[in-house]
Amino acid sequence: QVQLVESGGGLVQAGGSLRLSCAASRRTFITGARGWFRQAPGKEREFVGAISWSGGSTYYADSVKGRFIISRDNAKNTVYLQMNSLKPEDTAVYYCAAGGAATMSLAGYDYWGQGTQVTVSS
Repeated sequence: QVQLVESGGGLVQAGGSLRLSCAASRRTFITGARGWFRQAPGKEREFVGAISWSGGSTYYADSVKGRFIISRDNAKNTVYLQMNSLKPEDTAVYYCAAGGAATMSLAGYDYWGQGTQVTVSS
């Protein structure tokens, strides 16, 4: 069974930074694009960003563009989300996902992690 495990979430003050990691389980090597999504209380899950398999293409939601950076280390089967200049409105559970091509659509991803909480205090 494919497993994605997010880590790195926590509580941070506005203006601070966090780096999330998303690693595939040891027995699984997942190719393809990876996406990051988030879901705030009472809201739908929304696209944050995505990265192609090669890492050569990245895509971001307008709300995080210029503040968040996605990268990946395929040797470690891990994807990262560097979050800078965090705002209270970034507070959400962050999920990583694996799929074929990088897309903003939730339906484009086959595997999901369990999520990690990010809380930004004002």
